[in-house]
Amino acid sequence: GLASQTCIGTTCTNRERRIHVPAQGTMDLREKQIEAFGRMLRLTGDVNSKDKGSVDEEDFKVLVLDSHTRDLVAPLLKVNDLRRHGVTLHLMLEVERQPIADVPAVYFLQPTEVHVKRVAKDAAAGLYEAIHLHFSSPVPRPMLEHFAAEAVQNDCVGRIAKVSDQYLDFLTLEKGMFSLAQPRAYVQLNDPTAKDTDVEAAVGTIVSGLFSVLVTMGVVPYIRAPKGGAAEMVASELDKRLRDHLVARNNLFTETSSSSSFQRPLLCIFDRNFELAVAMQHVWTYQPLVHDNLGLSLNRVTVHLDHAPGAPVSKKTYELEQSDPFWVANANAAFPKVAEEAEGGLQKYKADVAEVNRKTDIGGDDETDGLLGSTQNLVSAVNSLPELTERKRVIDKHTNILHSLLASIKTRALDVFYQVEEEMMTSGCDKTQLMSILNDQSKGNAMDKTRLAMVYLIACETLPPQADLDAIEEALKMAGGDPASFTYVKRMRSLNLASQGAVGGGAGAGASSQSNLVDWADKLYNQGVSAVTKGVKNLLSTGRQLAVARVMETLMEAKPGPETDGYALFDPKASKGSSMSGPGSGDGAAKGRAPMKDGIVFMIGGGNYLEYHSLMDMAVRNPVAPKSIVYGSTDVLSATSFVEQLAELGRKMSAK
Repeated sequence: GLASQTCIGTTCTNRERRIHVPAQGTMDLREKQIEAFGRMLRLTGDVNSKDKGSVDEEDFKVLVLDSHTRDLVAPLLKVNDLRRHGVTLHLMLEVERQPIADVPAVYFLQPTEVHVKRVAKDAAAGLYEAIHLHFSSPVPRPMLEHFAAEAVQNDCVGRIAKVSDQYLDFLTLEKGMFSLAQPRAYVQLNDPTAKDTDVEAAVGTIVSGLFSVLVTMGVVPYIRAPKGGAAEMVASELDKRLRDHLVARNNLFTETSSSSSFQRPLLCIFDRNFELAVAMQHVWTYQPLVHDNLGLSLNRVTVHLDHAPGAPVSKKTYELEQSDPFWVANANAAFPKVAEEAEGGLQKYKADVAEVNRKTDIGGDDETDGLLGSTQNLVSAVNSLPELTERKRVIDKHTNILHSLLASIKTRALDVFYQVEEEMMTSGCDKTQLMSILNDQSKGNAMDKTRLAMVYLIACETLPPQADLDAIEEALKMAGGDPASFTYVKRMRSLNLASQGAVGGGAGAGASSQSNLVDWADKLYNQGVSAVTKGVKNLLSTGRQLAVARVMETLMEAKPGPETDGYALFDPKASKGSSMSGPGSGDGAAKGRAPMKDGIVFMIGGGNYLEYHSLMDMAVRNPVAPKSIVYGSTDVLSATSFVEQLAELGRKMSAK
C-alpha cells in the first residue's frame, strides 16, 4: 500500500493560489502539508475551501506519481486517505499504464524534461479524460513552453485541464520535522574539487526547498545564521528570494502579512559542521536507535523475525507514526525504559484478556441468571475485541523491533560505544580506553570503531600528537575500516574549519552510568520488571543539552551572549539595506532580536533524530511559556550514511 502525506496551503495554479494561515496551529507542518495535498486532489470547487465534509463526495480519479513525489506523499497519506479523496488508483509515471478514458487523472511530478514529455505523450494517447498536472516545485518557463508546444502539436490541449506549481517539494516526517530529501548536500557544499557554480547550484536547491516549506506554513520568518560558511550563504539567498517574492503582485504570503495578530517565527540556519559529533555518535533512545540500526525510512522500518533454528528468515515491515500511541510515548525514551514499557503493556494486555475470559464463563447456581449475565458479558467482550486486537498488534510490533535492536546491541556492544562516547564528550579524551576498544575484536564492527575514533578526535580540546593519530588510523585499518573519514575530520580540526567551539556539541540525552546496560535490558526480557527497577533513575538520568538546542533557546529568548552575538540577522520584510545585523540596526532588526515563541531550525548537511528530540525537549522545558519548534534538514541521515560522505570527502582531499 501507499503511505502518503497530504499538505496544506499550497495548491491551485501558480497565479491563482492564496494561503490563509490561522493564528493558531501555524507550526503544525504535517497538518498543513496534508491539507495542501487534499486541495491538490480536489478537481472542482474552491481549492482554498476549508470544507472537509465533502471529501467523501469527490469524483473518482487516478493519481500518477514519480519516484520522488511518491516519497513525499508516502509518510502522510495512506491508501484509505487517498480513497477518501476519490483516488481509486495510484500509479507510477514510469510504468506502462492502461487507458482509462472516462476518468480524470491528477499528476504530481517533479518538473523535469523527461516527465513533461511523458505527460504530453499520455495526453496525446488519450489515457485519461482530463489531466490535472501539478509540479512539486515551480516549473521553469522554457520547460512549460515546450510542454505547451507539444500539446498543440499533438492536438491534445483540451485534455490538459490544469497546470499548477505546488510548493510541496519537501518531506514531512513528524508534526514538527521535515527533510528536503537532499542526501548529498554535505558533500556538495564541502567538496574540495567542487566549482563555484556547483556550490551555488547546491545552495539554490536548498533555498528552493526552504522556500516551499515557508510557503506551505504561510510564514515569513526572521532569519538568523552563524556568519561565514554555508549557513549564511543559504540565509542570504533565502532572504533575497523572499524579498523578491514579497514585492511581486502575486504574493503567496499576502494574507499572512496582513494579519496584525500573527507573530512571525524565527528561522535559524546551521551548517552540519557547527555540531559534527552528534551526526556520528552512538545513541541510546528508541527512535534514534531504530533509525541508526534498523534503517527507519519514510516512517517505516523492516526487521528480521526470530524463528526456530533452521527455519527460513522472514522480514516484517512496520509503520511508526503518530497513530501509534506506544511510539509517540516512547520515541525519545532510553532503550531499557522502552523495554520496560513494552513488557508492562504485554502484562496489562494479558490481564485484560484473562478478565474478559473470566466474565464470559457461564456460572452460578441459577442457570437462567448465569446465562443472562454471561450474555451481557459476552456482548461487552465482543465490543472490547477491536481495542484488544489493536493493542496486541502494537505490542507485537514493538516487541519484535526491540528484540531486533537488542540483537544489534549485544552483537556489537553498542552500550559500550554509547557510554564511552558520552564520557568523552563530558569528561574528556582517554586514549588508552579508545585503543582498548579499537583493538577488541569482540566489540563493534569497523563502522562502530570509526565513529568512536572520530568522536574521540572531536572531543579532544587540542589535536592529539601525530603518533597517537597514526596509531588510531592503524587500528582502524586492522579492524577492517576505512580511515578516510577519520583523515577528513582530522584535517578539519587541524585547519579549524569547524565552527568556533561548537563542533561536537553534546552527546544528547542519556546517562553516563557505569552499569551494564545490556545486562539490564536482558533482565527485562528474562524476568519480571520488579526485579530490576531499582536504580532506574540513575540509569536514565538526562544528559547535556545539544549545542543546537542551546543556541536556539538563547536566540528565541533574546538572551545576550558571546555564543550568538555574532549571528547574522535577516528580515525579508525590512527595507532594503537593513536586513543584516552588524553596525547599525533598524526596526526589523530590533524585532528580530525580541523573544519569540515559534522557531524553525534548519540543518544544512544532514539532520538526525537525536537533534530533533533535543529541540523538542527544549521547547517544553518551561511549561509556563512553552515554545513551538519545527526541525528540518537537507536530509535525515543515519550515522553510517554521514560517515560514508566524510570518507568520500577524505579521499577527494587526499587525491587533490
